Amino acid sequence: MDLRKRVGNLVALHRRRRGLTQQALADMIEMSPDMISRIETGGTGLRFPTIEKLAEALEVDPAELFIVDPAPGRDMRRPLIELTVRLSGLSDSDLAWVSELLTSALKGRR
Repeated sequence: MDLRKRVGNLVALHRRRRGLTQQALADMIEMSPDMISRIETGGTGLRFPTIEKLAEALEVDPAELFIVDPAPGRDMRRPLIELTVRLSGLSDSDLAWVSELLTSALKGRR
C-alpha cells in the first residue's frame, strides 16, 4: 500500500474515532467534503499546512497520520492500528503496565 493510501486510511480511522463525518471534518478545516474523501482514499497528497489542520481537528499528533501499516493484507490490520493509536497517548509508566498486562494475559495462548 502506498503512503497516500496509508495516510488516508489513518485520517479516516481518526475521523471515525472522533465520531466525525467527512462533512464535519471538512467544515472544521475549511475544506470540501470531496477533498476529505480524496484524502481518505489516497487520491491526493497532502501539504504540511493541511497535515497540521487535520491533526489538530482529529486531536492527534501529526506523526500519528504516518504510522506505518504494521501488517499489510491481514484482517487484523485495522484493530492493530486502532490499538496503536490508543496506546500512543499513554505515559511511559502506563505503557510499561500495559506491556506487563499483555504478557500475563497472553501466557499460555501461544
